[in-house]
Amino acid sequence: MDHTGRRRRIVAAALIGLLLLLLLLVAAFPWGWLRPLVEREASRRFGRPVTIGSVERTDYFGFRPLIAVRDLRIPQADWAGPGDFVKIDRLQFRLPIWTMLRGGVRPQDIVASGVALSFARDKAGRTNWQSPDAPRAKGGEQDSGTDLGTLTVRDAVIRYADAKRDRTARLTLTADPVTGLRAQGTGTVAGAPVRLALAGPAPTSGRPWPFTARIEGDRLAMTATGRMDRPLDPARMDIAVTARGDDLKRIDTVIEAGLFHTRPVTLKARVRHDPDRWVVTGLTGTIGRSDLTGHVTVDKVEGRSKIDGAFTSKAFDFNDLTSARGRAEAAALEARIGPRLVPNTRIDIGKIDSTDGRLAFKVGRIVGSSSPPVEGLAGVLTLDHRLLTLAPLRLDLAQGRITGRAVVDQRRGQPAPTLTLDLNLAGGDVGAFAAGGAFTGKLAARVRLTGTGETIRAAVGRSSGTIGFTVRQGQLPARYAAALGFDAGRALLAGSDDHSALRCLVTRLRMTNGTARPDPLVIDTAVSQLRGEGLIRFPDERLALTLHGAPKGSALLRIPGQAYLRGTIQAPQLTVPPEVRSAGNILKAIGRKITGHNGPTATDADCAGLSARALR
Repeated sequence: MDHTGRRRRIVAAALIGLLLLLLLLVAAFPWGWLRPLVEREASRRFGRPVTIGSVERTDYFGFRPLIAVRDLRIPQADWAGPGDFVKIDRLQFRLPIWTMLRGGVRPQDIVASGVALSFARDKAGRTNWQSPDAPRAKGGEQDSGTDLGTLTVRDAVIRYADAKRDRTARLTLTADPVTGLRAQGTGTVAGAPVRLALAGPAPTSGRPWPFTARIEGDRLAMTATGRMDRPLDPARMDIAVTARGDDLKRIDTVIEAGLFHTRPVTLKARVRHDPDRWVVTGLTGTIGRSDLTGHVTVDKVEGRSKIDGAFTSKAFDFNDLTSARGRAEAAALEARIGPRLVPNTRIDIGKIDSTDGRLAFKVGRIVGSSSPPVEGLAGVLTLDHRLLTLAPLRLDLAQGRITGRAVVDQRRGQPAPTLTLDLNLAGGDVGAFAAGGAFTGKLAARVRLTGTGETIRAAVGRSSGTIGFTVRQGQLPARYAAALGFDAGRALLAGSDDHSALRCLVTRLRMTNGTARPDPLVIDTAVSQLRGEGLIRFPDERLALTLHGAPKGSALLRIPGQAYLRGTIQAPQLTVPPEVRSAGNILKAIGRKITGHNGPTATDADCAGLSARALR
């Protein structure tokens, strides 16, 4: 028993001695021996030959050794041009051994001088700070925790050139435990010159770090004031943001949210950022003359952005969602081809390949050139792998309401999306559309179309489906009612204040690949009836209709023949053939009146049945 106990004590003492020896070796380890290993691993990491002039330990013993590195150099990537990516004359830091043994390398109490950093990203998104062979992280951002201790930086210069986002910057940076961290310089954002600044107190390990960051320029100004949960760790922070720009797209060049060109913008909001999540609350601002309030949350899930938000506006002008260049192009297009009823709004969502989400919106009043006036707009936008659904959709007009849904489908990555429209207009009044109130009647419509194109106009121009349009129980000037029956006598003698009942106006357009055929086109009044046939071609909205009219009783002077409706929907042209207006034809009409042979007359149309069919 004595021999066994003695052996155990010897083994225990040997193990304790070995452990103490290992601890002594670690505490006194000459870190300079690792310079070739560090160079080799860093070269493999960046794919470039990293060189270090020297690595030495400046203290003698301890588990937080003080390491001094001189002449550290990482060459620039070949595609990014000549020079160095990183150049540091002297770098000193403490290296916590226990953190290293747990698998983390987190230097503390850093002192750096003679620092020059040059970051670059090309148009394809390639960066010079990531190894070309390094796997891209799945999911969202990583939690980049920091515990720097103290930070001292002297004469540091940071350059940044981003061809993908059209951004450049040159900053000088200083930091020390007394005066804190300061960075300032100049740069460009989408070609606009800006001044840049960042300021905060000296970072303190384990405590939140308050900071202020500014971008100032004539065409862009942004301020972020708040605090990071840990020093220099933007993965977790709360900030108040204000932004002003001549274009929302210029602001997006900074925040990278995939926004679009607009008129000048002012915004402010509270923002909370955590790994893989942005939460924006209290968002208020203006775009042009449109106001905006709302909130939005963006989550990064398996490499995709998931958006959930809601926005409201008291008054909104859709023209505010266009740039000066876009408005100029639209004006030039209208000058070249004339006004069009179907808007030329882009619906190509092919580049939105990593964003899904849901946005609810509500607008009190649409301002601008909309006719008839839109007094309310509400709906929900849902995006799922390039399938954009606007439903339910509601537009409140001065008279009536439009409801329905619109779907833009580009899930297969095709060059142009497929647009599907299913819209209903109910409770309308044609007087809201007709100038001067000369025409009245209850208006209803139904649109069911599917087509392919990069814009709404192009998609409708290749669409198939039906368009139904009805007006019932209204009135129109008596001279127009008589003219519809080709009764020239009554049209000439009717007074300007005389009216006739409009029983119905019904058209159902059968659309095939952008060509619409009326089936039927009927205008039925108390004294006449007009029927039409022919074509309406989209996207030109070109009319090619032939009109036939007949009175519902005796005509004072009925002109035989037909008329033609040409031009476009927005600029129609009614043409009466010369033979109809000829003296011989008028004399013939007079002769028929005398002899009583005025031709066939019309009877009341089945307005209810025609309307029901048109609105199916």
